[in-house]
Amino acid sequence: MNGRVRWWVLFLIFIATCINYLDRQIIGLLKPLLEKEFNWTETDYAHIVMAFSAAYAIGLLISGNIIDRIGTKLGYTLSIASWSVMGMLHALAKTVIGFSLARTGLGFSESGNYPAGMKTIAEWFPKQERGFAAGIFNAGTSIGVVFALIIVPLILRYGAWKDVFWITGSIGFIWLIFWIWYYKPIHSSRSISKEELDYIVQGQEVNDSGEESVRWYTLLKYPQTWTLICGKFFIDPIFWFYLFWLPSYFFTRFGLDLKKPSLELIIIYVVTSVGSFAGGYFSSLLVKRGMSTIEARKRVICTVAVLELSVLLIPYTQTSLQAMFLLGFTVAIHQAWSTNMFTLGSDFFPKKAVATSIGIAGMMGAVGGILFPIITGKLLDHYKSIDALEHGYNVLFTGCGLTYLIVYGMMHYLSKNRGMVNL
Repeated sequence: MNGRVRWWVLFLIFIATCINYLDRQIIGLLKPLLEKEFNWTETDYAHIVMAFSAAYAIGLLISGNIIDRIGTKLGYTLSIASWSVMGMLHALAKTVIGFSLARTGLGFSESGNYPAGMKTIAEWFPKQERGFAAGIFNAGTSIGVVFALIIVPLILRYGAWKDVFWITGSIGFIWLIFWIWYYKPIHSSRSISKEELDYIVQGQEVNDSGEESVRWYTLLKYPQTWTLICGKFFIDPIFWFYLFWLPSYFFTRFGLDLKKPSLELIIIYVVTSVGSFAGGYFSSLLVKRGMSTIEARKRVICTVAVLELSVLLIPYTQTSLQAMFLLGFTVAIHQAWSTNMFTLGSDFFPKKAVATSIGIAGMMGAVGGILFPIITGKLLDHYKSIDALEHGYNVLFTGCGLTYLIVYGMMHYLSKNRGMVNL
């Protein structure tokens, strides 16, 4: 069973995620330039990041349920068209408020990507392949950042920061052409054989009957939902910190030149994509060897929590090369966590509730993303005022490294002896 059609579908949503994170990452790469032009403080920048996070949180709660109702094709179409427009509107901003409004629009519209993507995977992949498929899909977060690291310096070499937003924002419309032309829901696709359809359906949940959507608040009574919430609320903000502040960290500590592609950051995010693949591959491998899907995901998540302690060594690095290797490893390991968190959503809930459950968990991750930038901005402004900004980053890295193991313990308690919810 080669699965040509479903792997093409996976490729499309992988590219959508690349574009999602390309548009999201632009502000982090332009931060030092925009700080200089508009005289931003670290707190000003934190407020801009928080505007994105708040809108993303609200959008996830709404978009997950909407996508469960209208389906993945229309849901993805509306989401990527909206966020592409909002990305381009950043070019018109001139103040902190203006950028915050643009980030609000971007955050709200980008919220549809993960619920739509994971619902697509739940529809097109049997459970024994779902972890690896989610790993490929989630790798788009890292590859999108790599694209940004290459494209932004090239545009800045020949144009202004406004051109970055105009050009990158237009890429989503190219993707839409292929999505609208190629994609069909699985049961109405003429490109899939009966043999392949039977293989997919037989490898999915036996209690997944009915396509009616569920109300998001009804899922809050299940410990499985709170397991997802816990793993996203405390951990998602750490990746957003890596996403929005790593360029500034390398600029501060190692003198990163924003008008040249940064080899250090490119390698970090290329290696990060390996973490997505590996996290999905190993949990799928455990399932194929007879372990339950939920136990397999948790086994990988536990391993990640232990390995993340390595980020505590960041204060002892002396060169950008050392920092690159260590951060590349820790961010890659985070992506293995993230891949299995998303896959847990499709393990805990039937297809009709996957997008909604992912939306709830993602919303709480974004709420954490609202709170963490407040701490980050205040902390870095304090250390900047005493000419010790590098130490501020070290404090943040240490806190990030310790969080994973604590959160895994909470998740294990909530999900112990819990299987799929029968809705």
